[in-house]
Parts: sequence; C-alpha cells; structure tokens
Amino acid sequence: MKKHQFVSTLAIVSAVPALMYGCGGEGVDLESKTEVAAVASTEAGLACTTTITYGDAWMRPSGHTAQFDVASGSVTWDGTCYNDGVNSYAVLSNGWRPYFLGLNSCVMAFDSTCNTAPTCSTRITYGAAWIHPSHPAMYDDAGGRVFWDRGCVNEGTNSYAVLSNNWKPYFTGSNACAMSFRYTDCGGLYKNPVFPNDCADPGVVHDGTQYIATCTSGGAADAFPLRTSKDLVTWTSAGFIFPSARKPTWARGDYWAPEIHRVGSGYIAYYTARHADGKLSIGAATATSALGPFTDIGAPLVHDSAMGMIDATMFVDTAGTRYLVWKADGNAVGQPTPIYGQQLSADGRSLVGTRRTLISNNLAWEGGVVEAPWVVAKDGYYYLFYSGNAYYNSTYAIGVARATSPLGPYTKLGAPILKTAGGWVGPGHGSVVLSPAGTTTMVYHAWNSAHTARVMLIDPIHWSNGWPAMPEAPSANSRPMP
Repeated sequence: MKKHQFVSTLAIVSAVPALMYGCGGEGVDLESKTEVAAVASTEAGLACTTTITYGDAWMRPSGHTAQFDVASGSVTWDGTCYNDGVNSYAVLSNGWRPYFLGLNSCVMAFDSTCNTAPTCSTRITYGAAWIHPSHPAMYDDAGGRVFWDRGCVNEGTNSYAVLSNNWKPYFTGSNACAMSFRYTDCGGLYKNPVFPNDCADPGVVHDGTQYIATCTSGGAADAFPLRTSKDLVTWTSAGFIFPSARKPTWARGDYWAPEIHRVGSGYIAYYTARHADGKLSIGAATATSALGPFTDIGAPLVHDSAMGMIDATMFVDTAGTRYLVWKADGNAVGQPTPIYGQQLSADGRSLVGTRRTLISNNLAWEGGVVEAPWVVAKDGYYYLFYSGNAYYNSTYAIGVARATSPLGPYTKLGAPILKTAGGWVGPGHGSVVLSPAGTTTMVYHAWNSAHTARVMLIDPIHWSNGWPAMPEAPSANSRPMP
C-alpha cells in the first residue's frame, strides 16, 4: 500500500523551496501556497486546484519538504481516519492515502480555488467508541474553526473530550477519545511557535496591509526588532525601532516591552527603557509609518524618580479619546504593582487629566505581580488583559478584568484565561488583534522546552457570557489558520 501518491502538477510545488511554513518550519505561508496553486493550475491547463495541508502528525514522504500538496480539481475527504498498526491514514477523494503518526491522528485542511464563495467549516469525525446521540452519522459538521487539544478525561467507566466550541463528546471506556478533523476553506493550518526565536513581550499592530510585531531587546545594540506578516504566522525581519544610531539620548539600556499604535495619521511606539537616573521609564517615539523611521520625543513620557514605570499600552475609547495604561514596577522593591490608566493628549505625546489605579495584584494566582496590560473595547465593556506572577516560571499566566468606563472601576474575572499547558511554560504578555479571518487572536510569548527563549505563539480568543476565553490554549498541535 502506498503511503502517498503524487500527480504531475505537484512537481511544480515540490520545486519551490520557499514554501516552508513560517520561521523554523512551523505554520503555513498560505499566500505563497495560493500563488503556486495558481501557477500549477495555469501551466497544467486546469480549471481549479485544491491545496491540502497536513497536520503535524503527517508522515511526510522522503524528499518532500512542504507540509502541503496542491492537487488538480476539487479534492476532499469524508473525515474517516483508519488505524493501521500503530499509525493511521485517510483516503482522499482522489485516491491519495496520507499516513499520520499514531492512532486516530488524521488532521487536514482543504482549500480550493474551485469554490466561488468559500465558507470555513469543520468536520469532526468520531472514533468507534463514540457514544452516539440520536443521529446515525459518525461525524458532526460545524461552522467555523473547531479544534481539540487531544485531552481525554475519564468519568466512571467512560471518557470525554472538550472541544473548543464547548462540545463534549463521550466515548465508551477509559482514555477512549478518538476524533479526526477536516477543515474546509479555513486557510490551511499552523502550529506554534509562529516565531521560534526569542521574542519576549510581543507588541503587534496592523497597519492596514500587514501585521507588524516588535519585541523586548534588552541590552542589544539595536533596540526593538521589527517583523512583518500577512497572516500572523509567517514573519519577516524588517529592521528596528531604534537602530543603534537612533537610540533615545535619555535612555541607558533595558529596552523592554515595545508597542506600536496608530495615532492620527501616524504611529507612536511606546516602550520601556532605563533612565540615566537608574529608574525604568516609559518613552514614546513617532513615525509616519509603522515600520519607521522612529524619532523619540526627547524625554520620558512617564518618569518617577521614586518608582520604576514599565509596560505601556495605548487604547482608544468609543468616544475617540486616547489613554495610556502602564504598570508600576513595585515588585522590584517589594511593593504592590498597580496598573495605572490616564488620558493622553490627542497627539499621544503627553498625559492629561488624572491618573487612576485600574487593578493591582490581589488574587492568589497573581503572586507579587500584575503587568503587561492590553485593553480592548467590545460590546459595551473595556477588557483589560494582563499577566500575573513570575515571568520566569510556570506560575506566569494571563488574566482579564472588565469595566464599562475606560478608567474603571474594573472587575476581574478571577482565574486566568491562559496558563502553562501543552508543553509551553509561562505564557504571558499578549497583544490582542483581529486575525485575517476577523477572529480575535492573542499574540503572546511562552518559554520554549529548553527554557532558553520566550518564543512567539498565537491562539484564538472566544467570547462567551460577556467574557473572553482561550480554550485548548496554549496550543501544541496543528490548528486552522487564524
């Protein structure tokens, strides 16, 4: 039995080495895939093609570097995953039989140029031990993106899984959860990390055409690296906010937690650096483009000779007023760590009005720290996402509070919405953006398995009962593109 079969048009795909999936071979460059699919279709005289992206358990054929194939015509799969020894395989509508490492491990995405009005959907096909509700099919079809972290919970003599849409399928027997996932017209698959090198405290903005990310750089000669992406998965280097020759004159090092925000017709980078007097302070630099060049305003925007101030973010309320939110670095001197908010001037370069305390570290899981704020206005509330506890270990996590007014009072949800799981340690310091598909997505960091770098991850945020949630995150398996 062949494990994989090719058609002649795939030679075009295999010949393009640039089709690797994001940094370090993770994720999917869907834009490149679409272009190649169009080339394959044109050169072969085909009416349309289907891009098949395989999940991370796919047993890739020798010499095939890409995580996907482009097939002629419309190709699909009924969702059935067959076990064969210790592995599994699927049979596609064109006869191909991709194999996957492990039992019940089939996950694939099908994106076709044959569809004139594609709509993202998920088919969940259940294993033989599934306890049927009152319908005969062995699968369910759901609109949008549904996924599973492969967790299986035993309950009595049976077991169950919890899917990202809160479905709870049960299976006969202990540890019997088995499901395969087919994604149709959802844009392919990705796998964390989307950037595998050090990128602590990622700040992300969309400038209308692409996403721009920047990260903490510490004492590096060039401060705050810039990277661009069309899809939040594949990132390309694009210089620095402060090349060594353009660093602010008032700062002496410790370049932390940068964020770029649109202000009027231009952009402002808010960041942390150490002042000449030794105190961490918040600076601001302006540019006409989100990629710079940036010019510092010449002095700290927030400076306190008695306390370090760090982790600035900016948001705009529903009336168009701008606010700066930041953290007092009290944990560095054995004090609480309030997160403050204050109105900004219209140009974003100075503070006006009165500073307010939005939250402080008063929950057990937060330990001695709350930090890394990011505020989102949605459905009549302002949601304050924040990180808590020790950034260097598994206690670090992301929580959320909400208010009906931009400066509060804020009420915390309680338990964190994102914490250590899936092999990722200490997830935190996130930016919240809309994905290309329009879903709310968190871009954040977590420690890699060697605990040598905080790498960049992305996972979707779901909204339910007036609060955000991040089910099945941090993710370790293939997921549909955001």
